[in-house]
Amino acid sequence: MTATAGSCGERTQKDSSVLTFYRRLPRVDYLKPASLSEALDFLDESRHLRCLAYAGGTDVIPRLKARSLNPPEVLVDLKGIRELDFISCDDHSGLRIGALATISSVVANESVGQKYPALLQGAGSIASTHIQNRATLIGNICSAVPSADSAPALLCLGARVVCRSKGGDRTIELDQFFLGPSKSSLRPGEIVKEIQVPPVVAGTRGAYLKLSPRSRMDLAVVGVAAVVRKDHETFQDARIGLGAVAPTPVRARKAEQRLRGEAISEQVILEAARLAAQESEPIDDHRASAAYRRMMVEVLVKRAIYRALGNIDH
Repeated sequence: MTATAGSCGERTQKDSSVLTFYRRLPRVDYLKPASLSEALDFLDESRHLRCLAYAGGTDVIPRLKARSLNPPEVLVDLKGIRELDFISCDDHSGLRIGALATISSVVANESVGQKYPALLQGAGSIASTHIQNRATLIGNICSAVPSADSAPALLCLGARVVCRSKGGDRTIELDQFFLGPSKSSLRPGEIVKEIQVPPVVAGTRGAYLKLSPRSRMDLAVVGVAAVVRKDHETFQDARIGLGAVAPTPVRARKAEQRLRGEAISEQVILEAARLAAQESEPIDDHRASAAYRRMMVEVLVKRAIYRALGNIDH
């Protein structure tokens, strides 16, 4: 394990009229454990300190530089723990994604593409390729931001988060993991070890659609995932996940209920889309008004359902 210290910000006077503030990391201790047990030992022994564990750092480091995140006393870099870098998938246990699996590795995984297309599309819409090569899927979840692109699909797929501490593992359903904007149920001394996604039932298909000014380079103004299973032109199951339109990523459960057991028709899909818009709780901010977001929920839910059904013309 290594330790170094960062630097504080500096201000320089370029001339009498222009003041430039160069943002640097706040002064912190930096620790890089070589194993998961070493990381958990440190986190357990250092509960009196403000410790922040991270993997890719593509969210944490910019937020620390911008002073939008309360600086910890110790940054714990998990990137070197090889046992957390894995993706596995089989028909019995489903999909498992380790804490250090990068977004690009998830997007490139053949099993994800074949069995979990909504997750593939959600992960693939996150930022640029070079960010995806560094950032982790679990980091996207742990940030707990309402606009996390992977969250709507994972909610629809019934994902679980496995947290590990010195005391052992704790499994949390993903819809219980998010507590509010940038707040999760992760406890002191814990890290998210992996995400587990149950096996998909045959005939299940999904889609994710993202509305943003610059496609994947911007945060979602609205994100919608739809995962459906049909039989003889009837909705056997339907799940709808919404991002960026509530304090946390959420399921549109009333809309889902409207679809289940119903014959597939434009009318029932339109009614479900309207219900999803009514279930959303968007806010006004600099990126969009609440009214616009709610309107686009209806539009994107309709499109996502049709795409999940294999109709890409809507």
